[in-house]
Amino acid sequence: MAALDWGIVALYFLVVAGVGARFAKRAGRSLEEYFAAGRSAPWWLAGAGMIATTFAADTPLVVTGLVAAHGVSGNWLWWCMVMSGVLTVFLTARLWHRAGVLSDVELVELRYGGAAARFLRGFRALFLALPINLIILGWVNLAMVKVLRVMLGIDAWMAMLACFAVTVAYSTAGGLHAALWVDLVQLVLMMIAVVTLAFFCVDEVGGTGALIEGVTRSFGSREAAIGFLPVGEASAAWLPPLALFTFLAVQWWAAWYPGAEPGGGGYVAQRIFSTKSEKDGVLAVLFFQVGHYALRPWPWIVTGLCTVLLYPGGITLDGKQDVEAAYVQAIVDVLPMGLKGFLLAGFLAAYMSTVSTHLNWGASYLVNDLYKRFLVPSADERRLVRVSRLCTVGIFLLSIAATSQMDSIAGAWKLLLALGAGTGLVLILRFVWWRINAVSEIAAMLASVVSSLVGWRLFPSPEGGGPGELEAQAKVMLFVVVVSTVIWLVATLVTRPEDDQVLGRFVERVRPEGPGWRSVYQRLGLTAPPPRGGSVLAGFALGVVLVYAALFGLGKLVLAESLIGMGLLALAVVAWAIILRVLPRLLATSAPPG
Repeated sequence: MAALDWGIVALYFLVVAGVGARFAKRAGRSLEEYFAAGRSAPWWLAGAGMIATTFAADTPLVVTGLVAAHGVSGNWLWWCMVMSGVLTVFLTARLWHRAGVLSDVELVELRYGGAAARFLRGFRALFLALPINLIILGWVNLAMVKVLRVMLGIDAWMAMLACFAVTVAYSTAGGLHAALWVDLVQLVLMMIAVVTLAFFCVDEVGGTGALIEGVTRSFGSREAAIGFLPVGEASAAWLPPLALFTFLAVQWWAAWYPGAEPGGGGYVAQRIFSTKSEKDGVLAVLFFQVGHYALRPWPWIVTGLCTVLLYPGGITLDGKQDVEAAYVQAIVDVLPMGLKGFLLAGFLAAYMSTVSTHLNWGASYLVNDLYKRFLVPSADERRLVRVSRLCTVGIFLLSIAATSQMDSIAGAWKLLLALGAGTGLVLILRFVWWRINAVSEIAAMLASVVSSLVGWRLFPSPEGGGPGELEAQAKVMLFVVVVSTVIWLVATLVTRPEDDQVLGRFVERVRPEGPGWRSVYQRLGLTAPPPRGGSVLAGFALGVVLVYAALFGLGKLVLAESLIGMGLLALAVVAWAIILRVLPRLLATSAPPG
């Protein structure tokens, strides 16, 4: 790192601090301004914020590890979640926007009533704001420490705390307004940075042809190295058929996971709330799916393939071979002066965009769903904003403590996925079937936690990981889904449904559609909106085609298979053109039934 590199990093800090100061006054007016950006964001700004949030400091490293271990097809461990996000686009994004709430947890008391709803709202707010949020912030902090240790050779914890402090400053001052605009700046910076690194790494190994030849030798075959689909002998060696089935057919709708919640939720829902119209909310989530899965991964994947040749077996860190850290080592070894600082600023941007969102998101639960709802309902808006800023700082301090107690990013991810397994279906069905009640969600959560603990004892992971570990995870997932689904379904049918008054309040504001709500409209004497099931199914299928065709088409172009790549991109364009014809029918305004 030369003086020029440090100057670029300093300039980046000045820009993000300036954005926070710019929105401080506006964010201080009300909770709606602080946590929902005044519900004024256009689709491209809200969508860019979602993409930037999921582009954390750990993601390039994780993808590098997957590619080094399993080739390009190793990314199916997260590519399998496409269907969950696309379902949110066409089924629930517009319903979330109509709800007009400040957090996804607030929807609980709009959808349900009584003591069970109050308990569920308070419990989920506390559960998501602290343990879940702190686990996520902890693994993001661990990844940033690894980056700084390899790049700078200084006390990485102090450096991480410095950029964490800047993030807290602009998040606390400007709320979601600042987070959205800083996210946009950070996303542009991050993408330019990782594309630049990929270009220099490919040049370092001798070009695209030399890269493909080299990884083909390293993995034993071209298909094992750069094949896209997790099929064939090479993929079967690391991805057992049962695990593949679980990832593609079950996990995307059954498991709750941040950024890919079945039916939406979390910071995705928060970004939907910030948009200025239903159309902007739907387009923001669609933009997120294309950007998250199709546009961002290829610079990481290309660099990951290059590290297989540049650093066989990874680099030595803490006396162990670390393949993920090889991504950061490539920055140190391959880039010239000036670009090192640019890449460091890009990593800081990736880190800070994720942290700012999670600080604001976590504070929204503590203030809107606990403090305002249960502790001080009469608090005025300015007091609530002050408390929000204090909660933002408090989550920051707690996350430092949580990070110090974590020693494994993979372990945190595994724990989080296990805790959310089995809850996804009920979170989708609450928008589709009137009979779902608060007890359904409570039963699903408790059954998921208990059955996951039992499942890990029944199907323990073998020593050393490998295919056996993935197969054990798949067995645990299937066990949890079956057990929790049976329990919450029985709990639903043996308990009283929500009162018609509660259901009427929900349908008047959200206007859910389909046969699952028809009897409610009839009982209440309300006019049901026209069914749009055909548009939802068509949009879902086209959205999946759009994302995967764009993902694989760009990959084929990057890996010098131009003809196939152009064909797949043409398919993506056709899918997008048809989606544009489906969306008006999906978004056709229906008057409130009341």
